[in-house]
Amino acid sequence: MELSDEFARLSAPLAPVLGRACADFRAIMAIERLAGGASQETYQIVIETTNGSRRLALRREAGGQPMARTSGQVGLTNEARLFEIVRAADVPVPEILAVLQAQDGLGEGFVMPWLSGETLGARIVRDPKFAELRPPLAFQCGEILARIHAIDLVRTGLDTFLAPVTPAELIEQTWARYRAFHTPQPMIDYTARWLLTHVPRPERRTLVHGDFRNGNLMVGADGIHAVLDWEIAHVGDPMRDLGWLCTNSWRFGHTELPVGGFGTYADLFAGYETVAGHPVDPAQVKFWEVFGSYWWAVGCLRMAEHYRTGPDRTVERPAIGRRSSECQIDCVNLLIPGSADVVREAPVNPDDALPRTDELLTSARDFLRGDVVANTQKRTAFLARVAANSLDIALREQALGPEAQRREFARLRTFVGETEEINVARWRLVDQLRNDNAALEDQALAFHLRSTVLNQVLIDQPTYSGCLTALKLC
Repeated sequence: MELSDEFARLSAPLAPVLGRACADFRAIMAIERLAGGASQETYQIVIETTNGSRRLALRREAGGQPMARTSGQVGLTNEARLFEIVRAADVPVPEILAVLQAQDGLGEGFVMPWLSGETLGARIVRDPKFAELRPPLAFQCGEILARIHAIDLVRTGLDTFLAPVTPAELIEQTWARYRAFHTPQPMIDYTARWLLTHVPRPERRTLVHGDFRNGNLMVGADGIHAVLDWEIAHVGDPMRDLGWLCTNSWRFGHTELPVGGFGTYADLFAGYETVAGHPVDPAQVKFWEVFGSYWWAVGCLRMAEHYRTGPDRTVERPAIGRRSSECQIDCVNLLIPGSADVVREAPVNPDDALPRTDELLTSARDFLRGDVVANTQKRTAFLARVAANSLDIALREQALGPEAQRREFARLRTFVGETEEINVARWRLVDQLRNDNAALEDQALAFHLRSTVLNQVLIDQPTYSGCLTALKLC
């Protein structure tokens, strides 16, 4: 395996860590950062041992530097502790071989064995080789979640380092995080208000994984091998895990199968009830589906904000930021479905510039998608595809954005009065929603929000399943 930039930066500080992890460690042969991992970094490490080569995995905070954590994030050190506890409860998670210490100079993280299996959610729901594996997955997820939720918080000591959080607190914390970004996104405010008026009363407080979804499950020929990414585990309403697993973002286009794009509600609930011994309330799961889209809409914006503040200023972060509109259209479809004023084709203004702006963007996109992807590998090729997709967004915004904004501004003035700036009008509507001066039942408001969000997602990701669902009503 070719030596990488990661090898040059990480091999020296990692050597003593790997010595703690493996008694027969001799040398590092290769280090490679994997694609994805927008909030945490994952590396594949190949080491030489006295018994031959071995592959390991390293997870650490982005850039190896402490990042401001949102409420409920446990940190990778506590995540390693959590792994040991849930392994004892027959929950499939990797064994922790070593935890990074301050003196290692690598930030927070841990080393675990390299596991075999598939984690790419889109491949799990689409690849023919997983056709026979998919039908029982939803039932297995239900069983695993029930085992997670049955773990005794006091006996295991989880209550000593996991934060308890109520549904209302989660909504308010997420809303406060979004407001701190200082960007007017009225559909997020609308959804926050809806959630706060429909807060469930949980019958139990349990360990909650918080990010149990297709994409954080490693599957193989015999089903689920591992449940990954426990960084936002907390004590709260267990139904949050079931709702998040069903959130449209993680169905990867398979909207007819609401559980991760591979299963049905009935199978998920049956698996859960088999282990838990009590029924699932579908209405509570639906509430947490709405929350899931709301929470991830804010989470996507957080990725874009991290691009501005660092430390990991990769092309992936602003691209994920534009996915907020996908989550917002899912909120539209769940809460206020209906017709919308859609900008399908914008008028083309003649431009005699040579070259035109669209030609510059197109040439750069085609270079990335063709030459760069064809002549690079793995993470670099992945980031080149992300960059090409970002240029596609810029091209669609150039074509559709002016007309979409013109129509949005005209609608906004009927709610907030006359102003010469669209941004001022957006903020006035946001303030009305935040101050309870806009009725959630107002059909004109619903039409405006549907139209604005749908036109934005047509720019950001027109093939997204939630976008296609919304278009069917127009």
